Amino acid sequence: MQKIAIVGAGRVGESTAQFLARRDLAREIALLDVHEGTAAGAALDIQETAPLLGFDTRLTGSHEADVIAGAELVIITAGLPRKPGMSRSDVLDKNVAILDAILDQVQQHAPDSRLLVVSNPVDVLTWRAAQKTGWSRDRVMGQAGVLDTSRMAAFIALETGLSVHDIQALVLGGHGDAMVPLLRYSHVNGIPLDRFLDRETLDSIVERTRHGGAEILALKQTSSAYAAPAAAIAEMVEAIALDRRRVLPTVALLDGEYGQRDVATGVPCILGQGGMERIVELDLKPEEQADLERSIGGIRKDLERLQ
Repeated sequence: MQKIAIVGAGRVGESTAQFLARRDLAREIALLDVHEGTAAGAALDIQETAPLLGFDTRLTGSHEADVIAGAELVIITAGLPRKPGMSRSDVLDKNVAILDAILDQVQQHAPDSRLLVVSNPVDVLTWRAAQKTGWSRDRVMGQAGVLDTSRMAAFIALETGLSVHDIQALVLGGHGDAMVPLLRYSHVNGIPLDRFLDRETLDSIVERTRHGGAEILALKQTSSAYAAPAAAIAEMVEAIALDRRRVLPTVALLDGEYGQRDVATGVPCILGQGGMERIVELDLKPEEQADLERSIGGIRKDLERLQ
C-alpha cells in the first residue's frame, strides 16, 4: 500500500504503527490524534527505529485531520478505553460520538479508503461505520476475532507445552464475554484438542479466552491490552496489503449468513486486496449455532440502545 492511516495514537494505535512499519506494509503511515503533539511524537519515535529495525516506511503524525488524506486503509483505534470492572458496552455512548466525528473526517479526506474498526464495542461500531458511511461491506470491517483466536491459541500452547506454530484456534461471535470459541474447529496440526487436554482444561481455556481482555485489564489496572491487539491488526492488514486472501475471523456485516441480517459480528472471512472479499459459512452444530445467536443477541441489545 502507498498509505495507511491510524486514527488514535494511544497505546494500541502507536503499537499498531510499530508492527506495520516493521513489516513494511506501506510506503507511508499517518497517525492522527486529537491531542496536539501526541501523534507527531509517536511517529517520530517509531521513525527513529527504522535504521535499527530495517524498514523504509515513512511515518507522519498530526492533530489535523488532513494528515490522513489519500489513505487506502484507515484503522480506527481512538476511543474511551475500558476501566477495571467495565464491559465493552459500557463505553458505547461516548465511543459512538467519537466514531461519528472520525467518520466525517475520513469521508472528507480519504473517501476511497477501506475501514478497519478496532475501538470498542467493535461489533456495534463496525455496524455504525457501515451505516453512517453507506459503504459496501467489503470496505468496512472490524478487528476482534484474530485477537480472540490468538489468545485461545496461546492458552492452548501454555496448557499443552506445544509449539504455537502447530496450534490453530477459531473464535466466532461478538467481542465480549459471550464470544464463541469453537473447540471443534481448533486443533494441533490437524489433531483434535481432546487428544492433548481433558474436558475440564478445555472448558477453562474457553472461559479464559472469553475474559482474556478483562484479565489483562485487571492485572494492569492503568491500561488495557495493546500489544496483542496491535499484532492482530497487523495480521489483517498484511492479508489485505499483500493480497494474501487469508481466512481470518473478522467483524463483518451479515446479510443472511448464519441466519442473521443487519448486524456485524465475528465470522471467518477471506481478506485480500478487495478487503473483506467473502464470508465463509461453517456447518455449526445446534448448540454452536445457539451460542452464536446468544452472542449476537447481546450485540443487538447494544444496537437497540444506539438506535
